[in-house]
Amino acid sequence: APAPAAEPAASPASDAAPPQEPADSVVHTALYRDGLRVASPETLTDTYRQLHERPRTMAWIGLARPTEAELKSLAAEFDLHQLAVEDALEAHQRPKLERYGETLFVVLRAARYLDAPEEVDFGELHVFVGADFVITVRHGAAPDLSTVRHRMEASPDLLRLGPEAILYAILDAVVDGYAPVVDGVQNDIDEIETEVFSGAPEVSRRIYELSREMVEFQRATRPLVGMLHALMAGFAKYGTDEELQRYLRDVADHVTHTSERVDGFRQALADILTVNATLVTQQQNAEMRALAEAGFEQNEEIKKISSWAAILFAPTLVGTIYGMNFENMPELGWGFGYPFAVGLMGVVCASLYMIFKRRDWL
Repeated sequence: APAPAAEPAASPASDAAPPQEPADSVVHTALYRDGLRVASPETLTDTYRQLHERPRTMAWIGLARPTEAELKSLAAEFDLHQLAVEDALEAHQRPKLERYGETLFVVLRAARYLDAPEEVDFGELHVFVGADFVITVRHGAAPDLSTVRHRMEASPDLLRLGPEAILYAILDAVVDGYAPVVDGVQNDIDEIETEVFSGAPEVSRRIYELSREMVEFQRATRPLVGMLHALMAGFAKYGTDEELQRYLRDVADHVTHTSERVDGFRQALADILTVNATLVTQQQNAEMRALAEAGFEQNEEIKKISSWAAILFAPTLVGTIYGMNFENMPELGWGFGYPFAVGLMGVVCASLYMIFKRRDWL
């Protein structure tokens, strides 16, 4: 990290006057000297002018989704590298730490937990840190840098340490913002576990959506661990104040803990998804087994109905034949014709009953 400059030289004015910026892009601008606010310019043009007029001052410029013209104006005034400016303009960058000459360029991914939809909202923050300036470019609602500004202004001794103190305060705010997200995700996982074992139909979709959020959360926290260790490695080289060293180590501990929790969440969600798939398979097997049993029982009933229908059909057939009014039928004039017909019916019915009974149809 760059060492705070006690007596920063005034930046040369750009050749061309920067264009006036819309008020909704410049969120807040302030000039500080010895840890105290000395001016609150309303535009970038006023900021440049007052920064030149006030020696030994530090500018803190906050922007939200700035235009290309605004970033080019800042680049011309503070000698920002073109590649860093392009990254800040396009957004959608992974967390990283890069040094361009005497300027640090830091990309952070902030997160916040939305209670109503029960989902994680991610924002992107780009920070330029120089000898006498800090520029924050925010893409998204998170983080709330006004809280960081109020905190720093309430601690003049810390703010007096210069731009790198502001950088560490921003890092701390981003990392502290992960804590409510971790708590919210833990609560979601507990609810999902309950839904899984209660057989909720939409739980698979919720597991998938939360898993995607954890992938995004992991992309925000894992690179941050390496970035903080890189900053700590430069303590001796850039003469970082001991208080800031302790500050950064604390931030590094927090982000390491958060990264480990996120890794645990991904593994837990993978296990829950496996358990849910197993339970769904078991449920489907039980339904198939129930259908098979129902089909078997229905088949048995059909066998019984068919058997009795065949038994009743035999006497009906004999009675139908002897009910024909033909004159030349062999048994019509036979004295034993009636007993023979009744006996034939009984023999056929008994034979069919025995056959079906032996086959367990009855």
